Amino acid sequence: MKFETSAGGVVYKKENGQVFILLTQHSAHHGWGFPKGLVDSGEDRKTTALREVNEEGGVQAKIIADLPSAEYFYKLEGETIKKKVFYFLMEYLSGDPEDHDWEMEAADWVPLEKVGDTLSFNSDKKIFQEAAKRLKQEPTEPQPSGT
Repeated sequence: MKFETSAGGVVYKKENGQVFILLTQHSAHHGWGFPKGLVDSGEDRKTTALREVNEEGGVQAKIIADLPSAEYFYKLEGETIKKKVFYFLMEYLSGDPEDHDWEMEAADWVPLEKVGDTLSFNSDKKIFQEAAKRLKQEPTEPQPSGT
């Protein structure tokens, strides 16, 4: 069995009081998920996650927090591969999902309440549940200072 380590991001943006999450649709299996990819030699997980968000999702983001990792198995050319993906919660900075790379057939902002129904894989749905909890903890309006 082969082992792989990847990193990726759950990127959010807030617009007109609504939260959107960046999702990507893979060109080969057509499933919807979060941008992620293999950690290159000499690269740390955070660098990989930011790079993959840019390549697969077309956007630049900043890391806000660690999220749980996901593990799953898949088969490629008859070989079983165990993959571990390290995820980060990220805030959108700039860019356009239309600028995604060839690995993705689509990348788009999905309203927070529709993400769970759009995601194709249970492992991504679990990561999203944790990200959504953390996003709901963030203040959306400036808080009074109490003075």
